[in-house]
Amino acid sequence: MSRVLVPCHVKSTVALQVGDMRTSQGRPGVLVVDVTFPNIAPFELQEIMFKNYYTAFLSIRVRQQSSMHTAAKWVTCLRDYCLMPDPHSEEGAQDYVSLFKHQMLCDMNRVLELRLILRQPSPLWLSFTVEELQIYQQGPKSPSLAFPKWLSHPVSNEQPAPRLGGLPDPSRVSSEVQQMWALTEMIRASHTSTRIGRFDVDGCYDLNLLSYT
Repeated sequence: MSRVLVPCHVKSTVALQVGDMRTSQGRPGVLVVDVTFPNIAPFELQEIMFKNYYTAFLSIRVRQQSSMHTAAKWVTCLRDYCLMPDPHSEEGAQDYVSLFKHQMLCDMNRVLELRLILRQPSPLWLSFTVEELQIYQQGPKSPSLAFPKWLSHPVSNEQPAPRLGGLPDPSRVSSEVQQMWALTEMIRASHTSTRIGRFDVDGCYDLNLLSYT
């Protein structure tokens, strides 16, 4: 299925404070990133791609325009999606991630705005975010290709091949060749290879015959 990149504007992250930021115990454990689509009509979201940077869990909210007569509303379409199996280890910390519309909790039609909620509960990492964010919508459907009739309905291999005019039947020719070969072998078997001498009679020479030579 084709897809088209949607131009978007990623706003600056907003940190939600956890603890006292003036002490070493305070740190932002949650970041909020708003994504807007200026000069773009409401669209059907197909895919979200990004590179993770030490974000452990991701939630996404979408603002949709349900109808022309009602105000757009926010809906949660992804909740606590795990990006790092263990927030305290490196696994998945810098992976490329693709999220498709069938993974969402709601329909992704008539999208106006996205809100990414990033969460990292581990105190081991100084910062976390998502990078190289790309949003795709469904592209136009490709026209169906018309195939020739002979390609759509191939001839079965079991059908006999048509005979060419003026040529004998191959099976008949093969049978006649075998018969000729059998006759040749019979003649060769019956042909004697013993030479008969001119004056040889029962292994002896006849003196009467020798006297006339």
